[in-house]
Amino acid sequence: MALMDFIKKQFIDIIQWTEEGDGTLAWRFPMRDMEIQNGGTLVVRESQMAIFVNEGQVADVFGPGTYKLTTQTLPVLTYLKNWDKLFESPFKSDVYFFSTRQQIDQKWGTPQPITIRDKDFGAVRLRAFGNYAFRIADPKLFHTEISGTRESYPVADLEGQLRGLVLQNISNAIAGSGLPFLDLAANQVMFADALTKELAPIFAKLGILIESLTVQNVSLPEELQKILDQKIGMGMVGNDMAKFMQYQTAQAIPKFAEGAGNGGGVAGDAIGLGAGVALGQVLAQNLQQGLQGGGAAAQAAPAAAAAAVGVKPEDVMATLEKLGELKSKGILTQEEFDAKKAELLKKLV
Repeated sequence: MALMDFIKKQFIDIIQWTEEGDGTLAWRFPMRDMEIQNGGTLVVRESQMAIFVNEGQVADVFGPGTYKLTTQTLPVLTYLKNWDKLFESPFKSDVYFFSTRQQIDQKWGTPQPITIRDKDFGAVRLRAFGNYAFRIADPKLFHTEISGTRESYPVADLEGQLRGLVLQNISNAIAGSGLPFLDLAANQVMFADALTKELAPIFAKLGILIESLTVQNVSLPEELQKILDQKIGMGMVGNDMAKFMQYQTAQAIPKFAEGAGNGGGVAGDAIGLGAGVALGQVLAQNLQQGLQGGGAAAQAAPAAAAAAVGVKPEDVMATLEKLGELKSKGILTQEEFDAKKAELLKKLV
């Protein structure tokens, strides 16, 4: 019995790796006090690859399959050990297995806003995040560049390096794509393709293939987002200042409604809506005339200002419509609506 235990301890017939869980990229077969027997079997499962290493030098590489270990299946190792003259059995060699499965849902994101050049806005600071998937494509290169002689190499040890490479190349990807920020934010698939193209050769130098990359969000810091929202608002009205003032006034209507709960008088705020629109039109008109030049703008300014003091009939009607909407939503009571309606109608007399 002791003799059988000794033989079992010293000679290896089957070399294989049964992965017990996720997250391991490379694993070294335990060879301490053991030797590989001539004619032994190497089993490499699907989603695995294996390499033989002789005295620190990578010899033979095996893909999925079952192999009988002879001079024919180990040509490089045979050359390194001069087995063409005399095959030594048993023999010693380090054997490493590599998982070639996709390592999915690897997170990336910008901890701080990064600055990029944009042809629409100049310099822009943006945030972005998403995930990516990769696999080992070249186990020989991965062994020499990354995992080395370690007993095992987990995904967690590589995660930080790969995330740093993603962040480092975001600016290059955006510059290479030639797309402005707004197009990137609207078409995240295009952004992801540009970033993947930038990262592919860098990952390949580590023996890694990037399988997919997603961009889940691209955004600006809050203070820049407000400026962008105003620019978008201007674009919605065709860069017309008068219409933009009306747009801003319409955006303020919810704030008027909030004033009711604070005792601010929703109806009173709503009355100011019509005058605000009229005043906005006057200011926009003056600005446009000033930009065009000429003395006509200066002469028209006093008359326009005088017109803003009163409330135009169409503005009164617009205010009544807004008051009706507030009443239908329950913000104004029927009594408040009737009272303000009467005050507004008097202004038309």
